[in-house]
Amino acid sequence: MPSCHVVWCGVVLPTCSRLFAGPRVEVAASCYASSKKMRVSTAKLQQLTIFTTLLTGGGIGTMYYLMQKKFAESDYHQVALQKLEACAVAMESLGAPPLKIHNIHLTDRHNRIDQQTAQIKIPVTGSRTGGYLYTSSIREPDTNRWSVKLAVLRLKDGQTINLMNPPSIATEYTECSVQGTD
Repeated sequence: MPSCHVVWCGVVLPTCSRLFAGPRVEVAASCYASSKKMRVSTAKLQQLTIFTTLLTGGGIGTMYYLMQKKFAESDYHQVALQKLEACAVAMESLGAPPLKIHNIHLTDRHNRIDQQTAQIKIPVTGSRTGGYLYTSSIREPDTNRWSVKLAVLRLKDGQTINLMNPPSIATEYTECSVQGTD
């Protein structure tokens, strides 16, 4: 019987056209037995391991990037950021502009999205401070568009700003000046 092997990347791999022909295990076993023993150097195994690790890491990195890009382009994400940008008190508290929107944490339990509801926690920072924008959106069945039902900015210092019913800037300054005179 002919030798049934091929060398791939320096590794001897058994092959046989009859190996995949059906449930003939004895044919495959005899084909394998007639080939040379598989001897693979440690260096070749290390190269194969490194190549596989790099390929897997690159695939995971690409998948993570594409998922983040999909979240950032989604309607519920955009509508939530529009609410934040429309609130002068929140923008001033952050020290924005410039406003930096960071990637959401994919493993965070606050991030839940299905066909009709989206609940996400978006990290944001300005020149003064940072925080998280907690939002809850619902897809309207009539228009198939997302509408924000809850939007709250929680800053690192513990301050919370309801973006659906924000305080006015004058009220904010009055409260600050009253607190500062104590």
